[in-house]
Amino acid sequence: MAKFTSFTNMVLVALTMGVLQVANGQAAAACARNYTVQPGDFCDKISASQNVSTYQLATVNSAIINPDCSNLFVDEVICLGLVGQDCDQVHVVASGDACSVIAAQANITTAVLLANNPNVNTGCANIYPGEVLCVAPA
Repeated sequence: MAKFTSFTNMVLVALTMGVLQVANGQAAAACARNYTVQPGDFCDKISASQNVSTYQLATVNSAIINPDCSNLFVDEVICLGLVGQDCDQVHVVASGDACSVIAAQANITTAVLLANNPNVNTGCANIYPGEVLCVAPA
């Protein structure tokens, strides 16, 4: 076990290991995948290209990305998913999509689709074209 000579060294080791945050002495889950923001990126574009739901991207980066995703900057490294909680099976919503159709195409139930995407209301009325939904079976 490494001996830390200063708080700064301890923080650097934690960041290198992928620890997202420490609260009340408990280390948060490590990031499973990272992405470096490129020119022209926005959250739905990143989600679609990196196979991560819009909800997951927003949730795991809630401390650094604002709700409307207007504060990304080029070369910023963001987390795409947490170890053990990373959904990489996704569907990009197209105009006219309905949750029942999306679920059927993914061979899951609508209940599973809604459980995977807590931001979607039960009537599925708040999804929008370009949004990326998790369609994993569990």
